[in-house]
Amino acid sequence: MEFQIPSRGIIGLRNNVLTASAGEAIMAHRFLEYQPWKGDIERRTNGSLIALEAGTAYAYAIDKLQDRGRFFIFPQEEVYAGQVVGENAKDNDIVVNVTKSKKLTNMRASGADDKARIVPPVVFSLEEALEYIKEDEYVEVTPHHIRLRKIILDEIERKRANR
Repeated sequence: MEFQIPSRGIIGLRNNVLTASAGEAIMAHRFLEYQPWKGDIERRTNGSLIALEAGTAYAYAIDKLQDRGRFFIFPQEEVYAGQVVGENAKDNDIVVNVTKSKKLTNMRASGADDKARIVPPVVFSLEEALEYIKEDEYVEVTPHHIRLRKIILDEIERKRANR
């Protein structure tokens, strides 16, 4: 099959094609010509889960927030305010506190504590992260991590800029 696709449409396409074909597809592409703008390319419709404050992400907090969406961080990973820590199941952005730890008391609970059952996080390659981000997000690349973050880190400043 042959297609004419703009270069910006090829970013992230390889992983989707390999997934759809169970790893059997072979792709090759080359430049054909310059053409006028043809319109926007479909992007993700889900919102982001954004860290409320800096600190260490706890398994307890991630476990309680799993029904909100998929996470991109492991427990005990350092996060900062404005970092995108997951994908919201709905189309809006939500600020969540993944640094909240379980309160320890001297009292015994009447029932047994449930163990945290955490779904393994989504780990992006650089190409996947570039394909995934929205227009108000950046990909942060360091020697040890590839992270997603909002352009405006402060929640109040983000709300002010959206008005």
